[in-house]
Amino acid sequence: MRKVAEEAFRVLKPGKFCAILMGDARTKGCVVPMSFEVMKIFEAAGFKTKEIIIKEQHNCRATGFWKTNSVKYNFLLLAHEYLFVFRKSA
Repeated sequence: MRKVAEEAFRVLKPGKFCAILMGDARTKGCVVPMSFEVMKIFEAAGFKTKEIIIKEQHNCRATGFWKTNSVKYNFLLLAHEYLFVFRKSA
């Protein structure tokens, strides 16, 4: 992802925007905040974070398989994603 961020920064004109839609993951019952790790990578490449938009996932339902397992293993479904809007400084 570092190479992607660096290349996006290289080819983007100054003052223009780049947006990334990211979700988090869950490993061994714990949330892994991958989206914020990606945000840090883009900032390290030189981008400034303009906006963080939280997008609800409408197709995320606690029914059937997921309802049973979320109760059994004591976790909530990750029902959102982040839309990060970055700006390359002018």
